Amino acid sequence: MPVAVDLFAGAGGFSLGAEYAGYDVAQAVEIDAWACETLTRNHPETAVHQADLRELSDEWVMRRLERSPDLLIGGPPCQGFSHAGPSRKDPKDPRNSLFREFVRVARLLEPKLLVMENVPGILRAKTSDGDSVAEIVEDELRGLGYEVRRYVLEAERFGIPQSRRRVFFVGAEKLDLPEEIAATHGEDPGPSTGLDPVLTVRDAISDLPLVDVGHRADSVEYVGPPENPFQEQMREGASPELFNHVPMRHSARTVQRFREIGPGQSQSHVTDEALAPRRRVRPPGSSAGTYDQNNRRMHWDRPCHTLAASFYANFVHPELHRNFTAREGARIQTFPDRYVFAGKPTVVSAKLLSREGRHAEQHLCQYNQIGNAVPPLLGQALLEAVSGAGSESFDLAQGSLA
Repeated sequence: MPVAVDLFAGAGGFSLGAEYAGYDVAQAVEIDAWACETLTRNHPETAVHQADLRELSDEWVMRRLERSPDLLIGGPPCQGFSHAGPSRKDPKDPRNSLFREFVRVARLLEPKLLVMENVPGILRAKTSDGDSVAEIVEDELRGLGYEVRRYVLEAERFGIPQSRRRVFFVGAEKLDLPEEIAATHGEDPGPSTGLDPVLTVRDAISDLPLVDVGHRADSVEYVGPPENPFQEQMREGASPELFNHVPMRHSARTVQRFREIGPGQSQSHVTDEALAPRRRVRPPGSSAGTYDQNNRRMHWDRPCHTLAASFYANFVHPELHRNFTAREGARIQTFPDRYVFAGKPTVVSAKLLSREGRHAEQHLCQYNQIGNAVPPLLGQALLEAVSGAGSESFDLAQGSLA
């Protein structure tokens, strides 16, 4: 079976997609403690290293990680950082970001195939000198000896019930990468197109128990059978108990505000001053502004909007007057129900924790882990399409080199 290494692994969405595509994910590196707990619980065969890649020497990487793996995957944040100060380094240059750690590890391990994931904003980003960030990324990967191709994938076109665009930079030892990744789902499904229907919020979560505000049990049992093939797939291998399906604590005032929000609307549509969001700072009173993306009620029969790391405040359930649970978000991201997320469901803002010196609590909560992840089924689709691109082709169905 071909072997993979996952860097910046988070909760393991890309790892799971690689496993679905036929890889043995032997090693994973992730800095966050709670995300590592999630990885260890759900990927027991993977050696999980909790570490900051910037602090790992070349010797450690070569000694502890898989040499010449078939696949190296990762989603390094590309926001700049500089120990020398902004006057000496451009913080928008990906060579001054965690991307350089991905390149360093690739240079040391020499994988046959590598895939780096990022947000679509990287395609518009430029350095202070006006250079394209995406072109810098591609040039750095070519500098390692790879042929490189860039793919921009729309998640809903690959069976993910969510409108989500992601960029994948793929490097292979020889250029037999496909021109594009063929979609499997679309708005014009049927025999003529060979496409399946785009999945909706209803397709994703309608079989989950309708737990409402006030439900506090750590686990809950299913109340009925799956209603479609996607739900059957999500339930495969799951126990009778469903975890991470606990509603957030909402005040009566917040619940009443949600009652005023219709499908497709957000808290910006609430006109009753008594129900407007309150400021979290003094002087007290309602918030001076509203945010169109906050507390938007999803439609049952459309794909969900993009799940961000803070999606606990982004979306209202299509029917109930509460935000999504972590499990509902996990379904929309295509994590199966057997996948259990560690850590607290939510945490207060990193800025507040830092200001109060509560550094031990600065971890990725369940919602952060889910929202940050590569949807496993999207990772699978991408990897299955490009896995024959290295110097040797893989027979993934048989788990061996062809």
